[in-house]
Amino acid sequence: MIGIVGIVVIFVMVFGGYLLAGGKLGIIVKSLPFEMMMIGGAAVGAFLISNDMSGVKHTLKDIGKVFKGPKWQPEDYKDLLCLLFALIRIARANPVEVEQHIEDPENSSVFGKYPKIRADKEAVNLICDTMRSASMNYDDPHQVEEVLEKRIEANLHHALHSSHALQTMADGLPALGIVAAVLGVIKTMASIDQPPEVLGKMIGGALVGTFLGVFLSYGLVAPFAGKVKAVVEEDAHFYQLIREVLVANLHNHAAAICIEVGRQNTPSHIRPGFSELEEALNSVKQDAA
Repeated sequence: MIGIVGIVVIFVMVFGGYLLAGGKLGIIVKSLPFEMMMIGGAAVGAFLISNDMSGVKHTLKDIGKVFKGPKWQPEDYKDLLCLLFALIRIARANPVEVEQHIEDPENSSVFGKYPKIRADKEAVNLICDTMRSASMNYDDPHQVEEVLEKRIEANLHHALHSSHALQTMADGLPALGIVAAVLGVIKTMASIDQPPEVLGKMIGGALVGTFLGVFLSYGLVAPFAGKVKAVVEEDAHFYQLIREVLVANLHNHAAAICIEVGRQNTPSHIRPGFSELEEALNSVKQDAA
């Protein structure tokens, strides 16, 4: 919702200020379709050249994050901590039993309590792969921590591709606007014998290209790129929480301590409260009893 409000504010402030200053929209409206065809079409073409089909689909999908915001909400972090707590307790009590859950999470009664988490393949694979590592009796938990760190960094790098693609487009739009403006000037010079009022409109139309390129870049595409990056980095905390808790588990800390380590390493604005989490963990214990 905030994204839509931002777009409305941009258009109202830019074009409203222009009209209040005595500007006329006629020349902009008349030139807009042709300038948009040149600038927007060239930008889309350059985007297609610099990305493969999976990158294009990824970027188009991620544009929705500008309006939807982060996937993982504060209550999801609480659910994740409860899920990890349940798995750690089972693993400590009966290592054979926990294998049933990590080998077939789709039919696991533990994962089934948290359908949103179970639906995220990366989160489930991260949990299950790390729990398998624990069952292998690694001599050095830091080895697993390093592997997890590289895996999360690789996933984050891939997730940020759409943000980089949009930012690259934003960087090129002002130059494409200049290209459109130069073409407009060429057209004007070919009609230099026309009266001043005609040349004035033609020059104004040419300058619309420069305006449109800069406006699209700094008013829309660059903010979209920044928002997508912020949302991706926000969601990355969810996977980092998995790493913190399960690495603590590899160090053989008590289950409650492992969960508290994860909670403390969660950013404050999405961190579950201590009492709130304690109540949720007690419910997990009662369900397991």
